[in-house]
Amino acid sequence: MASALSMTAGYVDAVGFMMTGGFFVSFMSGNSTRLAVGLVHEAAYAALALSLICAFVAGVSVGAFVGRTAKTRRGVAVLILVSLLLTAAATLASLGADRPAILMLALAMGAENTVFAQDGEVRIGLTYMTGTLVKLGKHITAALLGGDRFGWVPYFLLWLGLVGGAALGATAYLHVGPRALWGAAGAMALLALTAAKLPASFAPAHDLQAAREEV
Repeated sequence: MASALSMTAGYVDAVGFMMTGGFFVSFMSGNSTRLAVGLVHEAAYAALALSLICAFVAGVSVGAFVGRTAKTRRGVAVLILVSLLLTAAATLASLGADRPAILMLALAMGAENTVFAQDGEVRIGLTYMTGTLVKLGKHITAALLGGDRFGWVPYFLLWLGLVGGAALGATAYLHVGPRALWGAAGAMALLALTAAKLPASFAPAHDLQAAREEV
């Protein structure tokens, strides 16, 4: 599920990257660098970078709020939220409102990162891979030194999902333009439906225990 969500994020980021001509809707480190460079050069694109960062942070806040409100159904609730935001972005893009659509994408990607939150902390980052690659390298070393031989595989699959999704997103954009966002909205809706059938995989252990005690 995490790899599938990462793939969808890669797809969305690739489409957003091509729509904006080089900005990201899920990778805020890159936008932060572009913001700083834009400010130094007094470039107009600094405003776009800042607006994307703000939208992403707002998405994280909204996703965290929805997740906390939904409690043991937090993962499913957040995925429904993300699918609705992606649908809104696809609708705006179809109407030619590219800038609002881009901000909606950043909002959705921020919210997606709260799917695997627990105790206020993100357990699995879905839209950025730096931390995942660090863990991949550490687990490869552990495997070579006699530790878990396959402990690196989940991190590799997470990274591979993002790269594969980005390739699909770029290909779709080349063929249908911003309308490619409908594919992401549909995929996220399907993932939300799948998650609804697997509640245990999206509820932190302490929440599940609390639910059992209530029963």
